[in-house]
Amino acid sequence: MVIDGELSASLVLRRGAVARVGLERVALLEAVGEAGSITAAAQRLGLSYKGAWDAIQALNNLFDAPLIAASAGGKAGGATTLTPRGHTVIKAFREVEREIGAALARLEAGLASAPEQGLGELFWSLGLRTSARNALRGTVARIGAGAVTVEVTLSLGDGVEIVSVITRRSADELGLTVGKPAIALIKSSFVRIVRSADAGGGVNRLAGAIIDREDGDLTSEISLTLSAGKTLTATLPRVDAMALRPGDAVVAMVEPSDVILAVE
Repeated sequence: MVIDGELSASLVLRRGAVARVGLERVALLEAVGEAGSITAAAQRLGLSYKGAWDAIQALNNLFDAPLIAASAGGKAGGATTLTPRGHTVIKAFREVEREIGAALARLEAGLASAPEQGLGELFWSLGLRTSARNALRGTVARIGAGAVTVEVTLSLGDGVEIVSVITRRSADELGLTVGKPAIALIKSSFVRIVRSADAGGGVNRLAGAIIDREDGDLTSEISLTLSAGKTLTATLPRVDAMALRPGDAVVAMVEPSDVILAVE
């Protein structure tokens, strides 16, 4: 885009329609790597602890391996390290950023000799924004048979699977095949949390432990960690969340029809 006559660009690394990481999140990764603490990194960047933690959860969920490994500690602090995959993402982003900067400098020099009206409209980026609180990256493990609807099982890693029921036409349009990466989108209000002993049967029972709880006037946001470096967030009526505490072993339950699939 053009601001006050100066050409600039915003870089987001992504594949297909789903955004991966932009400058703000790269800065967060770098700050966590240097400070060794989510709390310290958030303070350095002027973010709330919650905002930084949410960004880290989103990054870990969307990549095939966690970018940041955090131990228990919450706002009081805890050992946090950048994983090898995190270092690789930062390096890739900065290298692409340098190449784009050089290209923009050449472009701006060329345009300076023949300025055009509405130049800003020529430079824009596309990204996917969704109201779904949870975006979990995985690989298609199985696709069931069905004339109208099919069950698609997504492997999230470490034996964790999630099932989505979609139409056969949607599965065909998405080009879903076994082994293909896909992302499960789940609204937090569609996630139910029960005690492990009360889970019972059914599809999409994801065992985990509560890592954070934030209360509002009427609702509470509960975050839990799954295996494979994934996390899941649920929004519950506050009265239903009062007995839930960080560290509790719970099971998240999601109806297959409430799991939306996206592909890269």
